[in-house]
Amino acid sequence: MSGQKAVVLLSGGLDSTTTLAIAKAQGFEVYALTFRYGQRHGIEVHASREIARRLEAAQHIVVDIDLRLFGGSALTADSPVPKGRSVEEMGTGIPITYVPARNTIFLSFALAWAEVLNVFDIFIGVNALDYSGYPDCRPEYITAYEQMANLATKSTVEGHGRFSYPRSFNRFVEV
Repeated sequence: MSGQKAVVLLSGGLDSTTTLAIAKAQGFEVYALTFRYGQRHGIEVHASREIARRLEAAQHIVVDIDLRLFGGSALTADSPVPKGRSVEEMGTGIPITYVPARNTIFLSFALAWAEVLNVFDIFIGVNALDYSGYPDCRPEYITAYEQMANLATKSTVEGHGRFSYPRSFNRFVEV
């Protein structure tokens, strides 16, 4: 696997940092992608720059998009962010910190960059075991996105490669 390239979504948080480290440990040359999407906390974007530098990403891009325009989340609005939710609360409903379609948007940018780089490995650090009610962190979502990616890109339609599910941790990876 040494020498292969991968696009890694890097928020600067624990999950994505671990994901970047896994990609590096598997021998990938990583291309890190971070989003400044109008989130209230900017510390993770700053952290992502330091992480990409320390873990020697081949390239790190920070993309500016403003999801505040749509609203719908405590992370992009002036709504209070709940703290200290109980296990029972985390197990029911979708929390107000869910940002509508965020991972779909992020994966779409990653897919576009991967196609330009001629890369078929995209790493996303979503916590599938404790997804806290976010629908776009479930394994079913990642599988559906992978299927869509294989229908929607020039490189896959022309037979140059395929995006595949992360069971082997060498393709479209969720951690």
